[in-house]
Amino acid sequence: MSRRTGDRSPRDLVGGAARETYALRFDGRELPAESGQSIAAVLWSAGILAWRTTRGGGAPRGAFCGIGSCFDCLVTVNGRPNQRACLVPARAGDTVTTQEGTGRADLAV
Repeated sequence: MSRRTGDRSPRDLVGGAARETYALRFDGRELPAESGQSIAAVLWSAGILAWRTTRGGGAPRGAFCGIGSCFDCLVTVNGRPNQRACLVPARAGDTVTTQEGTGRADLAV
């Protein structure tokens, strides 16, 4: 027999509190972040589910595996393309942008 968790968050279930809260920017929008969160977690918390487009058809992508095995969650962080959002810790003042295709304008055909 399972019990419903209702509106409890994972933090409610395990306890604890963020040591630090800060903001990062995603595509010009300021988003709240907490210490220990990955960039993917910050984006999910803000309701953003896609932050990359594919090279071929421009299809939207976001987190798929969540453990760094695939490359669906690529973003550009502080000007560096091809960063896996599920692995990169969010840091105060980061500038994160949607990655289009390869993330490198000089490789565009």
